[in-house]
Amino acid sequence: MNAIARGFFLTEQNKRLLIHEDDSWMKRTQDILKHTPAKRLGTSEGLLGTLMWLLDDEASGFVTAIPVPVDGGSWAYAGM
Repeated sequence: MNAIARGFFLTEQNKRLLIHEDDSWMKRTQDILKHTPAKRLGTSEGLLGTLMWLLDDEASGFVTAIPVPVDGGSWAYAGM
């Protein structure tokens, strides 16, 4: 069993919590981006490649019991 450990992703559900009506970043989002080496939020489409890799037994069949971070580098940046 593997898992995708996702970072901060921009979705319709959380958009109003992260972006002002004028499309500028809220303070919370600015703080998140300061600690994300990729300097951007993830997108739902960005998870697809990792998901497809994990579902492909030929490609990842010997990968076992790990969380795969898809987080723009914030996991490594935090020293986890």
